[in-house]
Amino acid sequence: MASLLVSHHRPGFYFRVLQEGEVGAGDEIVKVADGLERMTVTDVDALLYLPGHPVADLERALWVPALSAGWKESFRALFDQAHGVGPSSGNPGLAPQPSPPLARPGFRKLRVVRLDWESATALSLTLEAADGPPLAKPLPGQFVAVRLGPSHDAPPLLRSYSLSGAPRADRYQLTVRRELNGVASNYIFNHVGVGAPRGTFILRDGGGPIVLLSAGVGVTPVLAMLHALAADVSRREIWWLYGARNRAEHPFAIEVRELVRSLPRSHSFVRYSRPSPTDRLGVDFDAVGRWSPEAVDALGVPSGADFYLCGPSGFLRDLSTGLIRLGVRPDRVHKEVFGPGDSLTPGIVPTAIRRPHRPAGLTSSGPLVSFARSGITTRWSPIFQSILELAEACDVPARWSCRTGVCRTCESGLVSGSVSYRPEPVEPPAEGDLLTCCSQPQSDIVVDL
Repeated sequence: MASLLVSHHRPGFYFRVLQEGEVGAGDEIVKVADGLERMTVTDVDALLYLPGHPVADLERALWVPALSAGWKESFRALFDQAHGVGPSSGNPGLAPQPSPPLARPGFRKLRVVRLDWESATALSLTLEAADGPPLAKPLPGQFVAVRLGPSHDAPPLLRSYSLSGAPRADRYQLTVRRELNGVASNYIFNHVGVGAPRGTFILRDGGGPIVLLSAGVGVTPVLAMLHALAADVSRREIWWLYGARNRAEHPFAIEVRELVRSLPRSHSFVRYSRPSPTDRLGVDFDAVGRWSPEAVDALGVPSGADFYLCGPSGFLRDLSTGLIRLGVRPDRVHKEVFGPGDSLTPGIVPTAIRRPHRPAGLTSSGPLVSFARSGITTRWSPIFQSILELAEACDVPARWSCRTGVCRTCESGLVSGSVSYRPEPVEPPAEGDLLTCCSQPQSDIVVDL
């Protein structure tokens, strides 16, 4: 229905009530004025949803005072795209900012050339290309999808790891948390295949203050950002805020101190939640306890800074909502989630969250579909109408709204492979992305869900 409405230029629209009153069947509706730009509801709707976004019309729409801030933000994103700012494909007015296009689709073999224990529970691997062209140079804060094959008769394992070293094209550094019974972490040193870097959790340009706030192994992407800032000898005000359990589980401590010391306008503050008797207050750490919005605010961190958050899901949820409550603008709070993201299923009553799994009783010889963040790989079956339906059958958290390729709520990263569409979306997704709600795999694929 949503696709039909858009394609037939019959949009629905919500109106503000300027003065309350009663409206009934048969009442006359009289237009009392025209806007200066004289754009109709149909014009505005088509400008956002349909292919082709004339720059002159986008500029007109930005001058319409009756449009909400959300609509103006969408038109601003399209206007910037038309002038070469932001993604070159897709519809940034509808979809979130997509990742930069993949420099090289699919996976390639890398070899481990160095191992470094960063703490009692974190191990860094330095990887180089086994053959072929140089690696794609990542942006600070990006991650890679790693494909592991511990068994020839079982689906491969998919994991996402941040690049923790200084961004460079000749080698990648990953930092992995060692789990006692972790199949992936115990196998990762033997056979590694790594996809091109991606992710929108990247350091933004600008001259304002920066807060790099992380906990545990969430330090890895913000460490790459710190490396990039140090390499440029940045004059920006930089706050390094980190939380760990104790010194034994505090990775990169010496490396971070040296990087922070090299930056002329830097601040560093470390909190331990459970310090050991030998941990030195004022040397190894600065305060006891976990990070909270109030603890950040007490340091005098400027609320106009850009905040980059990475850590456990509870840490991200509490810090991001708390910082916004304290006056930080939502568009200045950037966060990275390595596990499955939140679902968005409008109109559906929330249900209990279940761990992602392969569909029970499904037998098929179709292409392999891997959901990288959820760690699930299963076979495609024609009983599903779309990749979104397969994700729902696997209890993989997914986002959707229209389910017909119109609203782009479901747009996700396509790490490798190819898809077809049925029905065809109103406008193609950005390069390196797919719309899960109306796509089917054409080959083995890896989706960033």
